[in-house]
Formats: sequence, C-alpha cells, structure tokens
Amino acid sequence: MPLNNQESKVLNEIREWEEQLLHSQNNDYLITYEQYLEKTFSRLPKTIQSHFFSLIDTWLFHLHGMIQSSQFQQDAKERIMATGRIFEKDIEGIDDLRNLTIHQLQYIAEQQISRHRFYSFVQGGLSGTGGPLLLAADIPAIAVVNLRAVQLIATAYGHEINTPYEMMTSLKVFHTGTMPPHMLKAAWCSLVEGLETGEGSYFYEGKEEITDISWINQPFKQLLKAIVIMLFRKKLIQGIPLVGMAIGAGTNYQLTRKVTNIAHKYYQLRYLKSKGEC
Repeated sequence: MPLNNQESKVLNEIREWEEQLLHSQNNDYLITYEQYLEKTFSRLPKTIQSHFFSLIDTWLFHLHGMIQSSQFQQDAKERIMATGRIFEKDIEGIDDLRNLTIHQLQYIAEQQISRHRFYSFVQGGLSGTGGPLLLAADIPAIAVVNLRAVQLIATAYGHEINTPYEMMTSLKVFHTGTMPPHMLKAAWCSLVEGLETGEGSYFYEGKEEITDISWINQPFKQLLKAIVIMLFRKKLIQGIPLVGMAIGAGTNYQLTRKVTNIAHKYYQLRYLKSKGEC
C-alpha cells in the first residue's frame, strides 16, 4: 500500500537524515583517541575482554528487565495509551497505537523524548555537583534514563517490549545511540537490515551480544567526565559548583539527545515500513 503525503514527508526526512549520517565528517582527533582506547584495551587477554563485555551485557539485560517491569514504567505506558485515546477512543492495547497517523504518533513520542532529555539534564547537573554518591550513581542513572526513553518511544509506536525480539531490538537501538560518530552509520545500517528479516518475530535470531570493543569509549567518556567534575568541584560561584554542574548536565543531555534521536528515527521507519514499500 502506498504511503500518504504525511508518511512520505516523514520518510523523506529520514532519508535526508541518513544521507547526512553517511556523509558526515568525522573528527580526526576523536577517531585517533577512540582507536587508541580500542588498541589499549585489545592488549588485555581475550578472556578478560570477553568477561568484561559479558558482565556489561548481563547488567544491561537485567536493568532493561527491571525498568520494563517497574510500576513507574507501567504508569508511563498507561499515560501513552491515554494520550492515544484522545485521537482514537477504541485503543485498548499497545498494538492499537499503530492505527494512529504518523503525526499523532510523533506527538506522543516527542512528549517522552522531551521529558527524558529534561530528566537527563537534571540528573547530569546533580552529578556535576561532585558528590561521591551522585557521581557513583551517574552511569547507572544515565543508563536508566536512556533505556527507559527507548522503551517508551517503542511503546508510543505500538511495540510492547515484552518479547525476546522487542527486548533485544530496543537494546540494540540503545547501543547504536551510544556508538562513536564514525561507527554510527554502520550500526544504523545494521539496525535497518534487521527490519527486513526480523519484523513480526517473537524470538530474536541475530547476534545477541550487545557491547564489544568498539563501544569501550562510552564508559571511558563517563569516567573522564567524572574526573573533570571532581577537578572543578571546588570551583564555586556563589557557593555552587556551576562549572561541574554545567559539564554534567550538558554531557548527559547530549547523550540522551543522540539516543532518543536514533530511537525515534528507527521506530518511525518501522512504522512506515509496516504501512507500505519504502
């Protein structure tokens, strides 16, 4: 079935974004730094590397499951369906949201996006005060914010994250959103290729490992941020560590902006592919 004018416009916007992604200029210094990190980490024994990434994957799986089953998340899903009923009163389940138009779904998803970008900004600002407990909780907290955002964007587009396929897909989307810029286009292409083979499946048949050595720069970025915040925590302006708070808030906001942007584009594309050839 051909796409209508609204859907075709959104598809064109996604294609333009993909073109920008494919032709974006990479920062040579950033690439050199990331390659240095990968090279340094690769010198560790393979068993240690494997165990490290296995621990991170297991942690992400459990964190994802905890978020999904939390009452906080269930309440958010109910609010999404309540918003959907403003446009279509017969919505009874998450799947029924797919009957809405692309612009209606965008409106619902953008509510979640703006809310979680704000959460990320505030959480980063709090960690930027330099308090030991807040800094220690920074990585788990920013992971929760971004995983939750991806789950709710998926929900807004009519996907219930309670099957192995949807769970793994949302984790892959999260992983793609945290990839370094020069690897982002390859990760995005991998996501899109998965749409051709896995749509409608219950079980996930692709590669189940989420993180690998190419992702090692992300935890190092968070650690580097924590070190910089610690260095600036005594730089007070009227008794407030504004420099550290600005670093924490800005860094976390940019990460969530990137993750939610990738997630929104991905689930938009899934919706459009289910509507017609694109």
